[in-house]
Amino acid sequence: MSHIKSKGTIGILTGGGDVPGLNPAIRAVTIRALREGYKVIGIRKGWSGLVSMVRNKDHDNSENYLHLTEEIVNRAGRTGGTFLHSSRTRPSHVPRASVPEFLRETYNQDINDLTPEVLKNLEWLGIDFMIPIGGDDTLSYGVHLFQKGVKVIAIPKTMDNDVPGTDYCIGFSTCVSRTISLVNTLRTSAGSHERFLVVEVFGRYAGFTAMLPTMAGAANRCVIPEWKFNIERLTELLVADRKNNPSKYSIVLVSEGASFEGEEMVYESAEKDMFGHAKLGGIGDMVASKLKDLSPKFNRGRKIDCINQRLGYLVRGGDPDAVDSIVPMAYGNLALDLIMQGIHGRLVVLKNGRYDNLPIEVVTSTKKLVNVEKYYNTERLRPHYHSFEMRPQFIMTSE
Repeated sequence: MSHIKSKGTIGILTGGGDVPGLNPAIRAVTIRALREGYKVIGIRKGWSGLVSMVRNKDHDNSENYLHLTEEIVNRAGRTGGTFLHSSRTRPSHVPRASVPEFLRETYNQDINDLTPEVLKNLEWLGIDFMIPIGGDDTLSYGVHLFQKGVKVIAIPKTMDNDVPGTDYCIGFSTCVSRTISLVNTLRTSAGSHERFLVVEVFGRYAGFTAMLPTMAGAANRCVIPEWKFNIERLTELLVADRKNNPSKYSIVLVSEGASFEGEEMVYESAEKDMFGHAKLGGIGDMVASKLKDLSPKFNRGRKIDCINQRLGYLVRGGDPDAVDSIVPMAYGNLALDLIMQGIHGRLVVLKNGRYDNLPIEVVTSTKKLVNVEKYYNTERLRPHYHSFEMRPQFIMTSE
């Protein structure tokens, strides 16, 4: 292909948490782009690679970017995670301690906007089009760059499935599949000891990763960020579920962002990332403890023990399932279709079972949450099972 004049250079990066399906998306973009006559540069460590770059051809920038080839992406494309690595860097809001050393003289405020450096680095690399793959945090900075004149095409990724505008985000199907499988593994211990099984799952603001496995039969109940729940009511329901189960156990899925009535989210630590998010974790432990303490009230004075498990990275790691192998391939090719048509400032999406694209601003203009009235039974603390006709594959989505 050396005799073919390049049509331009495409930059691609992955930001935020890793999920299965990122490498297939990178592969899809790269292979199609190379065959259409573009060059592809992989930016390492999310937006961090564009912040840390030194604009000197003699400087070793191998930690910040690499030129992608079919050989590189084919080898990685069948695997989980992201071989480009990731970060939660937000170049418009970089704390002084995170500013690269060589820039600290220029950027010495408590919080610094390094966007001018990002723009210069994109120009220095000769990047004509930028394809960020990420959740609403990563992509919100993509919106910012687009508004600064960069040609951006965004690909939605998050196992919470909460990027606005799309029915599907890369990583969600594998997360749901893995959650169902792991809960089914844990239920044998719960049944053997006649206990409650409390499983904490991802979901900071949106409860899709708790709702869908519950809807599929993995759990009796679920509590989600969109509805502050009453722990006594949850205990009463789980005691009844356990009593009605011949194996004498019951299961609740707890979103990490769920909270008790009158209380706030539970955080693992107070330290926040550049997007203002503290690390969640611990609500599952608190639910398990309170269930055990309250159980005698609904179980004729007898205490019921809990098996308590946080699934965490077990649903993030490993290989993508079929959906998270196929959708990223399609998203990558959709991004190339748009670039070849001279279109940018778009988010590639799945809507009602069909691939499409929307203005990238949808990422920052709204929030994607479970519609509680439509999908969640607040009295029974589980999904509604009705009105399925003409719903998308994963039932709950952006309205």
